[in-house]
Amino acid sequence: MRNLSLKQLQAVAAVARLGTMTRAAQELNVTSAALYARIRQLEEEAGLLLFDRTPNGLKPTDAGREMLWAIDSINTVLETCADRLRTLKGGAGGRVAMGVVSTAKYFAPQVIAGFVERHPGVEINLSVRNRSETVEALRNYEIDFAIMGRPPRDFAIEAETFGPHPLVLIAAPGHPLAGRRDIPKAELAEQAFFVREEGSGTRTVFEEFVSGVIIRRAKLGIDSGSNETIKQAVMAGLGIALLSAHTVAAEVASGRLALLDVQGLPIRRDWYVVRRADKVLGPAASAFWSYLVKEGPRCLPQLEAVKALPAGAAE
Repeated sequence: MRNLSLKQLQAVAAVARLGTMTRAAQELNVTSAALYARIRQLEEEAGLLLFDRTPNGLKPTDAGREMLWAIDSINTVLETCADRLRTLKGGAGGRVAMGVVSTAKYFAPQVIAGFVERHPGVEINLSVRNRSETVEALRNYEIDFAIMGRPPRDFAIEAETFGPHPLVLIAAPGHPLAGRRDIPKAELAEQAFFVREEGSGTRTVFEEFVSGVIIRRAKLGIDSGSNETIKQAVMAGLGIALLSAHTVAAEVASGRLALLDVQGLPIRRDWYVVRRADKVLGPAASAFWSYLVKEGPRCLPQLEAVKALPAGAAE
């Protein structure tokens, strides 16, 4: 029955409820002839009678009851859809596609947990990538917004800062430079460095920081796209690395890593929440955006060791 319409099903429901074509036609605001034609067309297409004529009026046959089941099912689906639309409109439900650069994954779960506590009906789809991949996801409308340390500049975006993002130089606690104060940047030329991969925001900051200083790479070949691998290599005494302070907060607090007091460090940056300028956020994503801007700073790890260092370079 490819031509079955909602109006036809509603006609069957009205006749079944009221028992006569005349009363059903009045309720539906059509003529009795038009309603009869509508029911007759359905019966011809189904090849079955939909109503029995009884002394007490028209009563649905088995085929008619199948039609009533269909209209009840459709009404249930429409009511559910209306409820979900009301939920979406109020920001209490819906889905948010959120991207974060890999460095932000260390605090993103705390941010999400705080938001979901207030909006338990919202589903979050979290994507963790490096900076260049996250920018491409924004460019291609794959995500609603992203958390990153440096917004893109080659297409129109909207961005808000929501907290500090310091970058620090880390070494093993027993490293010769650990514990020294005000280390000249030139002394870093003698150190073996682990650096993040091309396309990483941390890599860009590192290259700006060591500009004018000839450095050497660590002899260990590792996956430089992994903050965790770099941290483990540094803890093993195989080299030093410039990383986000939020990435190493736990290890510094437990004494497994040391922050080096080098001139110009820590480098002061900010965290941004970024979306395309032409991206219209749905109620849930808009609520999450506002939450990040207002509540984001309290979700960031506390960095007492960084606060003890002198002010470094700012963006």
